[in-house]
Amino acid sequence: MAKWFVPLIVAVFLAAGCQQQKPAAVVANLPPPNFSGPVFDDRPAVAAPPSVAVAPPVQQQPAPQPRPAAPSMGSVPADWVPVAQRNQWYWIVIHHSATPDGGAAKFDKMHRNKGWDELGYHFVIGNGTDTRDGQIEVGPRWPKQKWGAHDNAPGNQFNEHGIGICLVGNFDVSRPSAAQIKSLERLVAYLMKTYHVPADRVLGHGETKPTECPGRYLNVASVRRACAQMVASSESPERADNKANANPGEELLVDRRKTGLAAR
Repeated sequence: MAKWFVPLIVAVFLAAGCQQQKPAAVVANLPPPNFSGPVFDDRPAVAAPPSVAVAPPVQQQPAPQPRPAAPSMGSVPADWVPVAQRNQWYWIVIHHSATPDGGAAKFDKMHRNKGWDELGYHFVIGNGTDTRDGQIEVGPRWPKQKWGAHDNAPGNQFNEHGIGICLVGNFDVSRPSAAQIKSLERLVAYLMKTYHVPADRVLGHGETKPTECPGRYLNVASVRRACAQMVASSESPERADNKANANPGEELLVDRRKTGLAAR
């Protein structure tokens, strides 16, 4: 029995020695110990950007289209616009000078020689003698909106509330030039529109009192028609249609017997 006991003891020790070597192998495979503690990143923490609400796309509105401007008679000279408060003008009275030549300066001198304070007309339209053919001169009364001294009809209403326009020339013997008529129509249309003077209040001097002025060859009725069309074309189409419907077939010719009607 003893001979089997000794070898058994030896085998047990050999087995125990093999088991103790396995932990040493595991320890050898581990990394070396670190006694410096954990390593932290020194960079400051960066906060996440806040979420931004995205607005829905704005629908583009079409740009407004400008409304077409109403036809106009064009710009007017600055001296046509008075500096004083406007007078109450109810008529426009057309004259001729009954002279072959002249202008505002010459007529002003003539009127002063008669004892008048200054030129009696508000406007003078030249014929190419003293001034350019068709040139419109503004008399000293107009900027001040001063009453006229061009029509001594009974009641003096055509002086007090009538705009006096004189064309240079004697239209009992010759016709006014085309330039004079063009300037006259432009001026009268402007005055009609600005001062609300109706076409039937645009008169020749002879329609306010017995006189041959403004001469047989100056067709005042034609001037009235042309100016009325110019004024109508400068208004909106709706307003022009309303006027046409309100007075269908209205004649622009003025009966001289009716020109003495009250102004107001």
